[in-house]
Amino acid sequence: MLDSLGSSLRKTIMKIRGAPIVDEKLIKELMKDLENALLGADVNLDLALNMCDVVRNKALKDNIPPGLSRRDYTLKVIYDELTNLLGRKHDPLRLNPNEKSILLLIGIQGSGKTTAIGKLANYFQKRGFKIGVIGGDTFRPGALVQLQQNLAPIDVEVYGDEKEKKATNVIKKGLKHFEGMKNINLILIDTTGRHKEEKSLLKEMQSIAKVSSPTEIILVVDATIGQQAQAQADAFNRATPLGSIILTKLDGSAKGGGAVSAVSVTGAVIRFYGDGEKIQDLEEFNPTRFVGSLLGMGDLEGLVTKVNEAFDEEDTAEIRDAFKKGKITLRHFQKQMETANKQSSIGKLVSKIPGVSSMMGQQPNLEEESQKGMKRFLAICGSMTDEELDDARIIKGKRIQRIARGSGTSPQEVKQLLKQFNQMTKQFKAMRKMRGRRGGAPGGLPPGFEGL
Repeated sequence: MLDSLGSSLRKTIMKIRGAPIVDEKLIKELMKDLENALLGADVNLDLALNMCDVVRNKALKDNIPPGLSRRDYTLKVIYDELTNLLGRKHDPLRLNPNEKSILLLIGIQGSGKTTAIGKLANYFQKRGFKIGVIGGDTFRPGALVQLQQNLAPIDVEVYGDEKEKKATNVIKKGLKHFEGMKNINLILIDTTGRHKEEKSLLKEMQSIAKVSSPTEIILVVDATIGQQAQAQADAFNRATPLGSIILTKLDGSAKGGGAVSAVSVTGAVIRFYGDGEKIQDLEEFNPTRFVGSLLGMGDLEGLVTKVNEAFDEEDTAEIRDAFKKGKITLRHFQKQMETANKQSSIGKLVSKIPGVSSMMGQQPNLEEESQKGMKRFLAICGSMTDEELDDARIIKGKRIQRIARGSGTSPQEVKQLLKQFNQMTKQFKAMRKMRGRRGGAPGGLPPGFEGL
């Protein structure tokens, strides 16, 4: 996800961390680095310059809160302003499972609507919704077949009519078809791709919105267009009020930062972003977690969500209970990784682990290196006793030597795993304390910064 921007930002953070003193000269140098990082990700020039000015002024002129150094305060300001630039607040899509909801997806041709439908269906199915999908793209050849193929693995019914060329008619029939199915509580509607200048297609979109009376209209935007996303969002919003936006192809886009910041300026809410080609590669857009991942702080909440999706109900309840109590053990983590490794990209999972994420972000072959790291982790855990898996604090001295021999690794690698695990558990505890308080304690660093 935005590897180039993330790498540049992490270098800036490391420069602050390694500086003997944080003074005006260093801040000026850092702001130049920050500006170049943002412009390299296609962030609008005015937005980038304004953010750098805000960071510079706050870092040099603000009164530092008690208990923080100027170095740590500067880090916090960068984190906060990046969050403001890329979305300000988390605004998840909340649907009532006791009512029938309708999501209408629109966007230009090639933006990834049909793929996004599959990912949304999988996302909500994992959360207990019963899904029905209407293939309303009557223009693109093979659109209905592609939709059916995308949804076949998760057993979601698709309604479509390849003989009908009028989209509103297909959608009317589709809604009537699913209306009689009492178990269906979420209907997703795919539509024909349209250009923001094609007045006839935009007019058809207005008719579709009128016919379907959607709970929310979602614009699907290709992140590779960068800051042009602003004009696209504005044009579609003029035609029909947008509820939110999904950004696709963010994993392979050097311009993703520009797209995120541009959409944020319009006031439209980014609900999700696509971070890969698999049906499960859809992430809720949470600005604070998104920035945390960019800076190499990891994303513990995202990690828990991804892993829980791979577990059955009993296992999930056990993990959730451990998380609430702040008593995550190596056994929990071992079980999570074994299961999730079978169902998701291990590179994406590893990128969410604090301490590991900043290191792995610099690897050219993230997936390959992550697989090696995961095998090493599982081998080390496999050489531990039940007592050690349940209480990592007892793993010292001779125990480390024995575990290293049994797993075919070095004592240093065992110590590194324990260090990363301890860092993660500390952050879980910090997250528990800071729930409901954005950014943590007043003036404090967000969880994860200490490990950078």
